Amino acid sequence: MTREDFNDGLLGFLDASPTPFHAVANVTGMLENAGFTYLDERSEWTLEAGGRYYTTRNASSVIAFTYTGESDYAMFGAHTDSPNLKLKPSPVLKGSGTVRLGVEPYGGLLMNPWFDRDLGIAGRVAYRTKTGELKEANIDTGDAVAVIPSLAIHLDREANQSRSVNPQTDLPALIGCDESFDFEAWVGKQLEAIGVADFERLLSHELSLYDTQKASYVGVAKEFIASARLDNLLSCYVALLTICSVGNDRPYLMILSDHEEVGSESTSGAAGPFLENTLQRITGSYEAFVQLCQRSLMVSCDNAHAQHPNYAHKHDPEHAPYINKGLVLKLNANQRYASNSRTVSRFVLASERAGHPLQEFVTRSDMGCGSTIGPITATRLGIETLDVGLPTYAMHSIRELAGTKDAFELYEMLLAL
Repeated sequence: MTREDFNDGLLGFLDASPTPFHAVANVTGMLENAGFTYLDERSEWTLEAGGRYYTTRNASSVIAFTYTGESDYAMFGAHTDSPNLKLKPSPVLKGSGTVRLGVEPYGGLLMNPWFDRDLGIAGRVAYRTKTGELKEANIDTGDAVAVIPSLAIHLDREANQSRSVNPQTDLPALIGCDESFDFEAWVGKQLEAIGVADFERLLSHELSLYDTQKASYVGVAKEFIASARLDNLLSCYVALLTICSVGNDRPYLMILSDHEEVGSESTSGAAGPFLENTLQRITGSYEAFVQLCQRSLMVSCDNAHAQHPNYAHKHDPEHAPYINKGLVLKLNANQRYASNSRTVSRFVLASERAGHPLQEFVTRSDMGCGSTIGPITATRLGIETLDVGLPTYAMHSIRELAGTKDAFELYEMLLAL
C-alpha cells in the first residue's frame, strides 16, 4: 500500500463517519471484508486458532483480534467519539419567525468555529414499528440542513475583542422558517430515505450536528489533511488498517472505544469492562487472563499537540513536535499519559525496524495536561501501556489539521511491533 492510497482511503473514511455509530458500522464492514468473523457478546464464543474475530458494544465501540493461542498480544486502542454539538431530546425551538434545534456540547469542543458552517445531522434513532417492534437505525442527512449564524459585528462592536459563547442561548441551530415543523415526522422521512418503511413512532435519539465540508488535502504541496473528527478517527483508521494487514499467526488486538471525550465512564468506554470481558473470554481462565495482560503491550493512539507556529510559546521548546516530522511519544510525570521507560523503549525499537523517526511531547510545566484511554486501560487491566500521538493543529475544533506523512508512518510502526 502506498501512502497516497492510504490517505485517500482515510479521507473517505472521515467523510463517511460523522458519528461513532457510523464509524463503527464502517469499521465492521471493512473487518468483514478482511475475513473477520462477528462474535455476539450475548452468545457463547468458540474460537479457533488462526481465526480473525470482532465484537461490538453499543454499536459505537468495537474490538477486533487475531486468535493464535499465544498470550503476548500487541494491542492498540483509539476512540470513536469527537467533540460535537448533540441535539437535546426535545430539540425544537420556535420563535422570531424561525425554527431552531437546541443543542448540548459534547466534550471539550472549541465552540466559536461552529458558527456560519454548513451543518448536517447524523446519529442513531430508536423507533417503534407499525407492528410494535423496537428497532434502531443510523441516519445521516448528508446535505447541510442547519446553520448557527453569527451575530453581525454592527450589533456587537466588541466581538473581536471579547465575544464569548453561551451554549444555551448562542448555539441553537437554525433549520428553517416554517413553524409547523414536526421533528418526529422529519425523522420518519430520514428513515424512509434509507429504506425504512415500517416507522410508526420515534422513541429516542442520539443525533449530532456535523460539518458537511469534506475532508481534503491542504497546502501548496498538499502536505496537510484538513477534516472534522481527526481526533480521533485518524487513529481509528490507522488501527483498522493495521489489524486488517497482520497475518493470522500474529497475536494482535484493536479496541476502538466510545466516550473518551467525556471521561470514558460508560459500558462502551475505556473505563468500562468491554476489553476486560473480551480478554477473559479469549483466555478462558483467570490465570491465563492475568498472564496475557502481563505479557502484552497496549499502544494508546490519539492526537498530539503539534507546535503551533503562531503560538510557539504554548509549548515546551524541547518537547514540541512538528507535523510531518514523526510520530509523537506522549509523556507526563504525573501519569496523565501511561508511557514509561519500558514501554517507550519497546516502541523505539519498533520505529527503528520501520525506519521512521519519533518525537516527544511533554506539556509545559506551568500548564495542565490532558489525558487519554492509556492510563485508564493501564489502571483497569494492568497492561503495560504507551501513549503515542499524531501531530495535530486546532484539536477539538470543528475542522482540524494533520500531516499527510504521520498516520501512514504510525501504521507501519504498529505492524513492526
